[in-house]
Amino acid sequence: MAQPEILFRDIAVKSSEIRVRKIGVADLGQALREGYEDFNEKPSFGFFLILIYPLFALLVSNFAVGENAGQLAFPVLAGLTLLGPVFSVALFAMSRRRELGLELNWRAAFDFIHSSSFAPIAALSVVMALLYGAWLFMAQFIYMGLFGADPPDSLSALVTEVTTTRRGGALVFYGVGVGALFAFTVFASSVFAFPLLLDKPTTTMTAVSTSIRAVTSNPVAMLVWGALVVVLLALGAALLLIGLAAVLPILGHATWHLYRKVIES
Repeated sequence: MAQPEILFRDIAVKSSEIRVRKIGVADLGQALREGYEDFNEKPSFGFFLILIYPLFALLVSNFAVGENAGQLAFPVLAGLTLLGPVFSVALFAMSRRRELGLELNWRAAFDFIHSSSFAPIAALSVVMALLYGAWLFMAQFIYMGLFGADPPDSLSALVTEVTTTRRGGALVFYGVGVGALFAFTVFASSVFAFPLLLDKPTTTMTAVSTSIRAVTSNPVAMLVWGALVVVLLALGAALLLIGLAAVLPILGHATWHLYRKVIES
């Protein structure tokens, strides 16, 4: 098995040294195909890793409901997409190893833990977790502003309130609006940041600024990519989360190949 020092370099890369390419919508389809090929090469890895994600979602949702905070059930599940890039780092590592012709196994996917990449990846992961917490706080703040401090009697009562009353419509409007801001912030700052931190020795700030620059340089393609991610995640979730066991790892691998197309090596 390849040693970590073969995969990771120690000379820091500055933002000015990282060049961003322009891509088209056709590149997105190719990235998805390449992501599927990576997943198909080692599907058991994707299924093993992704079990953590829906399990975490169910545990947190159960905690929210158990604490009589059923109004947070949907924000908890929807907001977990903010943590998607964190869960995908090992998938990026597998795609990277495959393109280098190295052995594919679960242990090797976490070689970055022993490299200089780990600290900035961990730092960015903490930022993503804080943003997730901030989203839940805002979701609760919006709910309390419209419905008061009393929690709903039940999830079914909340659903009825949301779908049949004016303040329920306001909850959806403000919730979706604020959620979209959080989603865009996380998407722009992390979609290429995590792959870059894994691939090159650089700082968290450099990776985030490069990711934002890459997204704003390709607005149409990245808008379509974001929409594809939402649609595919929704389809996976519609299958009682079972579909996520395939959708999430494929998207993770595909994001690595999208990174390769956008960021010059």
